[in-house]
Amino acid sequence: MYTRRIFPIRGVLKWTRRHIFLFLLIALIPVVLFDLFGLKWLHVPWLPLGVLGTAVAFIVSFKNNASYDRLWEARKIWGGIVNASRSWTIMVKDFITNTHAKKPRTEIELQAIKRELVHRHVAWLTALRYQLRKDKPWEMHLKTGKSNQEFRSNYFRVCEDEIIVENAIRDYISEEDFNAIFSKGNQASQLLGIQSRRLKELMDEGLIEDFRHMEMTNMLVEFYTLQGKSERIKNFPYPRQFATLNYLFVWVFIILLPFGIMEGFEGIGDHILEDLMTHKSHTSFTHRIQEFIAEHFVWFSVPFSALIAWVFHTMEAIGENTENPFEGGPNDVPITDMSRGIEIDIRQLIDDTDIPEPYKWENDIVM
Repeated sequence: MYTRRIFPIRGVLKWTRRHIFLFLLIALIPVVLFDLFGLKWLHVPWLPLGVLGTAVAFIVSFKNNASYDRLWEARKIWGGIVNASRSWTIMVKDFITNTHAKKPRTEIELQAIKRELVHRHVAWLTALRYQLRKDKPWEMHLKTGKSNQEFRSNYFRVCEDEIIVENAIRDYISEEDFNAIFSKGNQASQLLGIQSRRLKELMDEGLIEDFRHMEMTNMLVEFYTLQGKSERIKNFPYPRQFATLNYLFVWVFIILLPFGIMEGFEGIGDHILEDLMTHKSHTSFTHRIQEFIAEHFVWFSVPFSALIAWVFHTMEAIGENTENPFEGGPNDVPITDMSRGIEIDIRQLIDDTDIPEPYKWENDIVM
């Protein structure tokens, strides 16, 4: 499948709901000790906590920028694959002719050769996306986090998890090619190697002359380059020392936050009490209600503390879930959908038949 385009707010709230309850609990405990048990000394001055919050904000921002750079680079790479695939197909369509052929072929035979090369390219796209969807140790948060698991199972499907790579590729290549690529480690690289060997055979037969052969070989080199760039992002994670410390700093701030804002809310309550004493209400019941609220105004720090904690934690989680753009999350580059789009486009260019339909989106999430 593939990544999101629209990420509804209700989806965000459902994704983070467990942490929202946790933040409310973390904010509630110190208020109970402060107000009900009378531990008025139980607070942290706002100045050092504000400095810590500023530092954490910078760190979270740095991580999110780095994660977005990885995502955007991945998108540019696959944009290059889209353009190069069309260029490759145009070359296949126009360069393979009987002009210099040692043994001229019929139009049906030429069409079969073109279809073979284009279908093998689709197989390369398929093999590459399956390799990019493989799990890496640093991507396990997507599979082990309960919120992520539920969100993934309820909102979208990843077809690479449901269809094995052998079944996805088998229809595009011959049995000989199939056995050859799955006897080696990197199926995508092997398919490009087979394409290169096939081009040489066509050149030897005169169906492609030297200059055109060189141009088509250069396109295969471009595919190798784009594949290597994709593998670089896949196989080299965002440095764990930054990610781990960022996560730790966010949680230190979240835990200390309620202790820092309680005194401020209590001060607001004291000011309200002073105002009530200065301007006594004519309605005694209303006055008692206002006085009660003012005396316990510190409890309003609970939702505000939970809200601030939610913002910091969610921003950190967004960076964490964006840093690996090929793992199959709702915010990844939609390589499955893009591969299907490329397949439809290039097969139509050669007037192929039995062209598949585009993938359907689920809950506005494209994989």
